[in-house]
Amino acid sequence: MWNRSKLYAAAKILNGALRPRPYLAQVFYPLPPLRRVCSEDSLFHRDSKIFDGSLHHVHLFRIARCTIYSGSPYSTCPGHGDGLVCWKCGEPAPLTGPFLSCVSCRAVQPVDSSVDYFQIFGQERRYELKGENLEGIYKEWQKKLHPDLVHSKSEKEKSYADEQSARVIDAYRTLSEPLSRALYLLQLAGILVDEENTIGDPELLAEMMDVREAIEEASDQKTLKEIQSQIGRKHQEWSKSFKDAFDKRNFDSAIIATQRMRYYERAIEEIVKKL
Repeated sequence: MWNRSKLYAAAKILNGALRPRPYLAQVFYPLPPLRRVCSEDSLFHRDSKIFDGSLHHVHLFRIARCTIYSGSPYSTCPGHGDGLVCWKCGEPAPLTGPFLSCVSCRAVQPVDSSVDYFQIFGQERRYELKGENLEGIYKEWQKKLHPDLVHSKSEKEKSYADEQSARVIDAYRTLSEPLSRALYLLQLAGILVDEENTIGDPELLAEMMDVREAIEEASDQKTLKEIQSQIGRKHQEWSKSFKDAFDKRNFDSAIIATQRMRYYERAIEEIVKKL
């Protein structure tokens, strides 16, 4: 078991060694600040008292170049909070669902960063989406939040509309794609994956070199589509691997799955360019 002094010493050495690129969603709407320790080593700390003396359990896993935040909000159930009311008419927020606009006066509300992208679309925090009617829900939100609909309103409401509309757009794009959805789930779990990290898996690198060579040598669309189909199947296999790993909170394996998915997506993009 690691005591406080040992954990502090390890963190001091490792801190700043890695600088992962912020995920797209975090650039505009960051999660509440959390204590950060960057590590590529296996560490597990059970002492409830950490650097600042607050009470939190800290879990550090050996994973491929990423950041894990202590005090992760993943186990909580964020919502709009008690007592929230419309800034314009005073109508209380609904008991369920995100409070993006008032049902009474239709005023666009300020962004509530505690509401995540899954809540905006009425989904549970899980990789597989229920119903997957994202586009329909997205269009309904834009009918209420689009800045063009409030052009005659106050500057305050125009500002809220700009922020809410942009956030819904980003939420839609994030949840629509398997890889971005997977990375966002990891972010909610307190893990930011360095998307620029170079993979050192010889087997994967050899496979991707063969794929690129096959794409370059393909002389007709039929061959390209066959390659695309093969890569698509592998992408689906690793997508399932991510789901299984994430459901078991095996973050090490989940991150490896996202790396594989990213490589396959890039290969598919190269094929699409040639078609």
